[in-house]
Amino acid sequence: MQRRDLLKAAITLPLLPLLMRSGTTLAHGAGKLATALRSRVRPGEAGWPAAAEWARLKQAVGGRLLKLEPPFAHGDASPALQQLANPFAVGDNPALTQTSGWADAWTSQPSAYAVVAENTADVVAAVDFARRHHLRLVVKGGGHSYQGTSDAPDSLLVWTRHMNQVRLHDAFVPQGCAGHVAPLPAVSVQAGAMWIDAYNAVTTRGGRYVQGGGCTTVGVAGLVQSGGFGSFSKQWGTAACNLLEAEVVTADGRVRIANACTNPELFWGLKGGGGGSLGVVTRLTLRTFELPEHFGGVGLIVKADSDAAYRALIAAAVDFYRRALFNPHWGEQMKFYGGDTLDVSMMFQGLSRQQAEQVWAPFLDWVNARKDCHVAKPFGARAAPARHLWDAEFLRKYAADDIRSDDRPGAPRYHFVWAGDREQAGWFIQGYQSAWLPASLLQPERQASLVDALFEAAQHQGVSLHFNKGLAGAPADAIARARDTATHPQVLDAFALAISASGDDPAFPGMPGAKPDLAMARRMATAVDKTMDALRAVAPDAGSYVSESDYFLRDWQQGFWGGNYPRLAAAKRRYDPDGLFFVHHGVGSEHWSADGFTRVRA
Repeated sequence: MQRRDLLKAAITLPLLPLLMRSGTTLAHGAGKLATALRSRVRPGEAGWPAAAEWARLKQAVGGRLLKLEPPFAHGDASPALQQLANPFAVGDNPALTQTSGWADAWTSQPSAYAVVAENTADVVAAVDFARRHHLRLVVKGGGHSYQGTSDAPDSLLVWTRHMNQVRLHDAFVPQGCAGHVAPLPAVSVQAGAMWIDAYNAVTTRGGRYVQGGGCTTVGVAGLVQSGGFGSFSKQWGTAACNLLEAEVVTADGRVRIANACTNPELFWGLKGGGGGSLGVVTRLTLRTFELPEHFGGVGLIVKADSDAAYRALIAAAVDFYRRALFNPHWGEQMKFYGGDTLDVSMMFQGLSRQQAEQVWAPFLDWVNARKDCHVAKPFGARAAPARHLWDAEFLRKYAADDIRSDDRPGAPRYHFVWAGDREQAGWFIQGYQSAWLPASLLQPERQASLVDALFEAAQHQGVSLHFNKGLAGAPADAIARARDTATHPQVLDAFALAISASGDDPAFPGMPGAKPDLAMARRMATAVDKTMDALRAVAPDAGSYVSESDYFLRDWQQGFWGGNYPRLAAAKRRYDPDGLFFVHHGVGSEHWSADGFTRVRA
């Protein structure tokens, strides 16, 4: 088994052990494709900016322009080698990404130059420079993109990491919406902030909840633009559906405000249309919610003694989920994989520990009554006051083994990652696919086909059902907000996102001793293919979540956005008619070569 196998290696879940310019509207003619589109230039080619031009850019951004070198250029003496065990340190290096690459797809390589943006004016300067000189432009905040969208050699990087301020609002009204939108409690977050920055301000110190991601080092801006799921999305929806306003630098260098009343199509596109395609987000304002009394988690591993017993175990788990867990209280995962194993790692909100135990009692009774199933990891349920979910001091006292702090001198005390997530720092992807499973599969007459599919999937790489990443079963208001986003409409009717994936140790180019085993990677990718083929037999038209999907997906426009893609493409033509912003399988990327340097069609 690969050390970083995402399905078979238990990833610790929280609480399991303790549980400027004005934003005017574009002119009518701006939506037309320019006729003088050019390919982008690389270092050494005609048109690449001269040293004097780079110097002028450096002056314009207050000296914050870096010429990047390969992070392992100094071999064993490279500081980056010591950083790889700490995802906070990885994120603080503009030449690194949190994923080192994907077999036969991409490898992490630094940009030629990076603007270390500290304010919106720095972003404007970088965008204007890239547009004038026909440069490949890359935007990176957290650097967690599995598909390498925050990474490209020979490019200019807009690095927003230092733009990380967080501000709470008691009664926020988006610009231009006074009298049309009721004031709401909210939080404004700059583009470079991580979710731990937001959670510390909103929950630990502010006593409220903001819907974000589970991994604390993920960037806020990237997650929101891709849709954004957390452990409790079944209750509060996606991060994107709770976006109230964004500040964006568009391809023309303008600073625009996007909300329901101003630039509404840009606003809609930012809510799930994928990061890096429509502009550079510099600030987001998200709705916040009252905290429940408790957050908690449960864990359990059950092994069956035969294939017949495993089918019965899967059937019991599926039916139990439908009857007891298919509601806003429950999120996270059940995993089905080789060795006839069911691995439960789930989170809950709004229940006490005793209530959670009562919910699970019937399933545990069923397991204990079976002679052909045995508990490999005893059931455990823990809960704590919700305000302490991301409270580093509280967790150090009661769950020290399950968090990893940023141990560098001067690091903020509240910066930590969950122990399981730290294992992903720098990981190299072998294969990764996802599919939204419709809630209709939970109906009694269809459960048998779902059970057969899960059993077949477990014979290959195995599959994890992320219940919080399907919104079926969520409250009506969360569904309504999510419906008004660019995320694939299938998310509204899905009870879970199925994920099959495999990865290995970091394999950055030039890293001493790192050489990915591509033969092994291709075998693992084939196993992922077979796993997902089994599930698509019962969900043949299933779409994928853009942030957690197959790099090689062919019909990606339909797969990521379904019927929303034409509207997204129209927003792209309006706000970026020349295609300045390019990411792999991003909106409008079909007009460019795979590396984003050559225009292939108008």
